[in-house]
Amino acid sequence: MSVREEQELASRRQKLETWRQLGYQMYPAVFKRTRTSTEVVTMAAGGVATLEGSELPVGEGVSVAGRLLTLRPHGQLWFATLQDQAGEIQLAAVATAVEKKLWQLILALDRGDIVGVDGIVVRTKKGEPTIFVKKLIPLAKALLPLPEKWHGLKDVEQRLRRRYVDLMMDAEGRQLFVKKSNFWRTVRGHLSSAGFLEVDTPALEAVAGGADANPFITHHDALDQDFYLRISLELPLKRLLVGGFEKVFSIGKVFRNEGIDTEHLQDYEMCEFYWAYADYHELMDFVQQLYQDLVRIVWGGLKSTYDGQSIDWSGNWPRKDYFELIREHTGEDLAGVRDVAKLRQILAKHKVRYDENMGLGRLIDLFWKKLARPKVMGPIFVINHPVEVSPLAKRLETDATRVQRMQVIVGGSELGNGFSELNDPSDQRARFEEQMKLRAAGDAEAQMLDEDFITALEYGMPPAAGFGFSERLFSFIVDKPIRETVLFPPMRSK
Repeated sequence: MSVREEQELASRRQKLETWRQLGYQMYPAVFKRTRTSTEVVTMAAGGVATLEGSELPVGEGVSVAGRLLTLRPHGQLWFATLQDQAGEIQLAAVATAVEKKLWQLILALDRGDIVGVDGIVVRTKKGEPTIFVKKLIPLAKALLPLPEKWHGLKDVEQRLRRRYVDLMMDAEGRQLFVKKSNFWRTVRGHLSSAGFLEVDTPALEAVAGGADANPFITHHDALDQDFYLRISLELPLKRLLVGGFEKVFSIGKVFRNEGIDTEHLQDYEMCEFYWAYADYHELMDFVQQLYQDLVRIVWGGLKSTYDGQSIDWSGNWPRKDYFELIREHTGEDLAGVRDVAKLRQILAKHKVRYDENMGLGRLIDLFWKKLARPKVMGPIFVINHPVEVSPLAKRLETDATRVQRMQVIVGGSELGNGFSELNDPSDQRARFEEQMKLRAAGDAEAQMLDEDFITALEYGMPPAAGFGFSERLFSFIVDKPIRETVLFPPMRSK
């Protein structure tokens, strides 16, 4: 720390002591405010007194509270900018119009301090809405200095580590999270209005199921048992279909112990919903409408921008076969390939690296993800995936090697996954057993055999469609890396 920085910190602590010496309560519990900054601006637009001279103007009194972003003393005049969640408003004070004690307090304020203000709404000669200060109460001292107003935190890692500072300085960043809140509110509203019941599902599971992912493990001291942090919301929700609910959804955190990139995090918000007596065709109609509603809420229309390219979410999205898309974008026809050695040769020809423990389905899907999917701009529904990568989906009636599955692909990214749900317990057991063989061969993301879920299916689960998507969809719509759309993403310890 430089000498200048040490002096700045010492000065701020001394000013806090000045507050105490002036008789102000340190860190009071409450301040009653009557208006927000934007409400004050609206009031000023309706016609108020103009701030002139040094006398206290006559006008409507208000109480506001917030953080001081700028301080601009000019001899006997003092101006400041106060920020609350709604926006910003200018404050003004004149030494000759306030008590001496208040003026001493004003001179002992720093950028970043949080204050409550009682005053009169006026406009300056330039027409700027302003609160002429009658009374000012210090509420919290900023003992650490804020970044420069117009520069803020430029380093991405620092911005994410000290998100509270980033949000103070970046109104656009705060608005991003207002949009995200509206995004999830729209999801809940859309599903609820369609008759879906929101339910809660456990975050601790004896068997991690419902997705291909490497789980986190934790220990439950009271039960003296290890549990997995859930990697999906799927299997508990489908148990509810067995129990008699016909439309259910859940929104909550899932946890996957995998790599970090612009689209992936280890813990993130996810929504899954399940719909009895529907199939993946009805599901696609429903999902298209849901996504279009979400884009409208975030963007105000059905066109967004991603990675420099315009995305048009309107109209009816095409539904294209998984293997046809692979052939269209790579020239390779993998539909009839069932030999692992041949798949490895094809991957090697295209210079795609693979793990030796990957089975047939994983190799095909790797080819799709590396070479075909990045070329699919969409929005599009990719349908009819191989059964080997879809252990929870119902088979096609016309081809037992394929399943009734769909994925939403936009801009080369997968933004949602759903299928007609497998409800045949014997087929489900066989699929789980194949997955367990892959786990035994070293595939940490292969699914686990869940005996209790099979038992549930043996009681009978109605035909159903299910779908899941995560906050990746929001990050895609706003065209930002997912870490920047999470308030407090996981970070490496310093």
